[in-house]
Amino acid sequence: MPDQSNKTPKRILAVDDDLHMRIFLTTLFKTAGFEIEVTRDGREGMKKAREHPPDLFVLDVMMPAEGGVPMYRQLKTDDELKHIPVIMLSGVEGATFSHSLKLLNAAGGQSLPEPAGYMEKPPDPDRLLQMVTELLCDSG
Repeated sequence: MPDQSNKTPKRILAVDDDLHMRIFLTTLFKTAGFEIEVTRDGREGMKKAREHPPDLFVLDVMMPAEGGVPMYRQLKTDDELKHIPVIMLSGVEGATFSHSLKLLNAAGGQSLPEPAGYMEKPPDPDRLLQMVTELLCDSG
């Protein structure tokens, strides 16, 4: 768990359409000492990200309306947000997502990097916290 006794807690923005997952992520990160904000879709997530950029994103891949892949593309092509690490969280296998990302890149436009982390649902709380902590410690 991060020692944040002498500094402002690192801020995480989690975007997931599933209420139970939003509650799980909120509880997990708050009890670990992080500040967490949750949204239900990519449109709401991008609005919050631009208003108050977080230190890290946890982003569901498949959501109705504004999904995770379009939001990921927006994040990684936005000069103000592209440096912020993103953990993709999804029921889709990591290899499938990676293949989809390669197809998107081959279709043209700006090439998108692999996310900083990828975890399949249901997430293992200890592994997810470890991933988040490592990414946030690496980024300062």
